[in-house]
Amino acid sequence: MNLKTETIEGFDIAKIRSDFPILNRMVHGKKLVYFDNGATSQKPRQVIDAITRYYEHQNSNIHRGVHTLSQEATDAYENARAIVARHLNAKHTHEIIFTRGTTESINLVASSFGKQFIRKDDEIIITAMEHHSNIVPWHMLCEEKEAKLKVIPFDDNGLLEMEAFKKLITTKTKLVSIVHVSNSLGVINPVKDIIRIAHEHGAKVLLDGAQALPHMKVDVRELDADFYCFSGHKVFAPTGVGILYGKEDLLNAMPPYQGGGEMIKTVTLEKTVYNDLPFKFEAGTPNIEGGIVLGEALNYINSIGLDAIRNYELRLLNYATKRLEEIPGIKIFGKTPEKAAVISFLAGNIHPYDMGMILDKLGIAVRTGHHCTQPVMERFCIPGTARASMCFYNTTEEIDVLIDGIKKAIQLLGE
Repeated sequence: MNLKTETIEGFDIAKIRSDFPILNRMVHGKKLVYFDNGATSQKPRQVIDAITRYYEHQNSNIHRGVHTLSQEATDAYENARAIVARHLNAKHTHEIIFTRGTTESINLVASSFGKQFIRKDDEIIITAMEHHSNIVPWHMLCEEKEAKLKVIPFDDNGLLEMEAFKKLITTKTKLVSIVHVSNSLGVINPVKDIIRIAHEHGAKVLLDGAQALPHMKVDVRELDADFYCFSGHKVFAPTGVGILYGKEDLLNAMPPYQGGGEMIKTVTLEKTVYNDLPFKFEAGTPNIEGGIVLGEALNYINSIGLDAIRNYELRLLNYATKRLEEIPGIKIFGKTPEKAAVISFLAGNIHPYDMGMILDKLGIAVRTGHHCTQPVMERFCIPGTARASMCFYNTTEEIDVLIDGIKKAIQLLGE
C-alpha cells in the first residue's frame, strides 16, 4: 500500500500519518489498516510525548500541595479544563467536570439529577439507537423512582421519527437523553431540534457526544444543551478520562455524585460542607495525566481544524460507501443524509464475526458484533454488523485494501 504524499483538501496525509506511530505496525505480516476508531482512536506522537513529559517532569497530586511539582501539575490540569471549555464554547470553565468517560458522565447525571429532580410517574425519553451506557442508567433510575422510560423509534434508514417524539413528550417529561452521533449507524441526529422541542415542554437534555466530538465542531451554547459528555480515548487522548459539561445552574442544584476528598470545603464528624463547582463532582485523586493530556489531544485536532477534518472524513465516507455498494450482497445499515464516517454492513449471510476474523488476518481492524446497541440489532433482526469507522488519518488507499479484504472473505466463505 503506497500512500500518496500530496496534500488532499488541506490534508498532508503523509505528515498526519507520521504523527501516529502505531500506523507503522505490522499485523499478521500486513501493514495495519485501522478502521476501529469508533471503539477507540489511535494516539498522535504529541499526546504520547505529553504523557511521558508529565511523568518525567510533573508527576504529583494536585490541588493539595504548595511544592513546585504539585503547583505545576495543578496548573496543567486546570489549563486542560480551560481548553475543554473553549473547545465546547462553555460559558464557564467550572461547568466542565472531569470524569472517567462518557459512561460515568451519564451515570453522574442519572444519579445526581435523578436524585434531585425525578419523581414517581415522571418521564425520561431516550432513542432506540442508544449505546447501552445511555440506556442502563435510566432503567436503574426509573426502577428506583417508579418513573417511566419512553423511546423514540427510528426508520429503516436510521432516521429518528420526529413526529413520534413530538407525541411522546409531555409536561411530565423531565429529561431527554440522546446520542448525538450513533456509534452503530453513524447517523447524526437532529439534536438542535430535539433540544428546542424538549425545552418547550420544560424538559432538560443530555447529549452523548462520544462519537461526535472527534469529528465535528460542538458548541454547547449554540445547541443550548443542558448536559454534554464525551470520552477522551475516542478523541485521541488516553483511556480513563472524560468530560461532563453541565449548565451552571443545573450543576449547582444537583447533589454530589460521590463523597471523599476534594469535593468538600469542610468536614467535621457531624457535618460536611460541599465544595464549589467543579470540585463538588470530582471526589478523590483524578486521572491527572489523562486530564492534562486530553487538553493536548484537543489542541492537536484544533491544529488541523475541525471543519477540515469533517470535510475530509466525508470524502472517505462517500468513497467507502460507493466502493462497498459495488459488491453484490452488501447491506449497509444507517443510510441517512447526515452521517459521520461510520459504515455498518453485512455481506450476505456471512456472520460479522467471521468477516472480522478474516479481515484481521489481512491486517485490517474493524469492529464486529452489536456495538453495545442490542436494540438496534433487534430493530433490524440481525445478530450484529461489521463496522468500519474512519478517521482523518485513514486514506482512500486503505479503503481499497478493506474492499479487497471483504471480497476475499466472501470468496473464502462461499457467499
